[in-house]
Amino acid sequence: MAWTYIIIAVLLLVAELIYFRIADKCNIIDKPNERSSHSTIVLRGGGIIFAVAMIIWSLTPFPSPMDEGIVMPIMAYWPFLAGLLLIAGVSFWDDVKSLPDSVRLVAQFAAMGLMFWNMEIMQWSLWWMVLIALVVCVGATNVINFMDGINGITAGYSLAVLVPLLMLEVGGLKDDVFIEPSYLIVAILGVLVFSIFNFRPKGKAKCFAGDVGSVGIAFIMLFAIGKLIVATGDITWLAFLMVYGVDGCCTILHRIMLHENLGEAHRKHAYQLMANELKMSHVVVSLLYMAMQLVISLVMVYVIPHTPQAHWTYFIGVAIVLCGVYVLFMKKYYHLHEEYLESLRSN
Repeated sequence: MAWTYIIIAVLLLVAELIYFRIADKCNIIDKPNERSSHSTIVLRGGGIIFAVAMIIWSLTPFPSPMDEGIVMPIMAYWPFLAGLLLIAGVSFWDDVKSLPDSVRLVAQFAAMGLMFWNMEIMQWSLWWMVLIALVVCVGATNVINFMDGINGITAGYSLAVLVPLLMLEVGGLKDDVFIEPSYLIVAILGVLVFSIFNFRPKGKAKCFAGDVGSVGIAFIMLFAIGKLIVATGDITWLAFLMVYGVDGCCTILHRIMLHENLGEAHRKHAYQLMANELKMSHVVVSLLYMAMQLVISLVMVYVIPHTPQAHWTYFIGVAIVLCGVYVLFMKKYYHLHEEYLESLRSN
């Protein structure tokens, strides 16, 4: 089994290098502007490797967790894979040539519908719950996409989500298998390969994830977390996305208070203020977000009793603490961003 993962890792590395040659020849690049946190031209779409990793996983024979012998995941996961190809394909096209928001949203809702079909929760009797879940998942996908703004943050945060999920699965903490460990391992391998070229100091990254990467890995993580929630009936496992959720939602609320157009690009996330106005290293900021989410997730897995009351108390408590930290941070440092915006207007 170890050799299988080694071969997959090598294939992913080769696939990423091949993509770099294609992106360079086709001029698929990310040019900096006044809203960017980078100052050099970088290849865009390196996160396509996340979808490639899942395609390779789906076509690789693995032992069944239910002792059904050797099976190919594509047989059981083709709706998920169809959704991933749809959402990643549209996102990649948006990286190459900007698409209308309506097109991206339709693709995202359709892809989430395929994901829910694979999780067997598309029930007409619960249509209102399914509708709410669809909106939440599409919203979470876009929050994860918005948070992809500096080197290493998407890769680091993805590892902080996928690794605890793997530890929860293989650690014997649950009676039932919620997803195959091979799914999580191959996803982690894809993130590690991408990290080689992206998890670097500012100005040193070979590539950015692009929408295809941030949206693709969001879909992959949401599917695993969704399977866990369905298996346990416990929605508080969304704590695995708590740090991004608080930063993303609080920033949206802040922009609404400022009467800004939410569709316009901006640099108001807490991590952006750290990297831009406070001049913190991209790697340091990414590691900070990674560490915060990793601690929250591991405490959820290993420390908090697995009871509804304990989980909800922890979930709400962590959310309140993070929101408080966000507000205090903005009160202290947001004036630096206002000064930055004023300098743009004066120029």
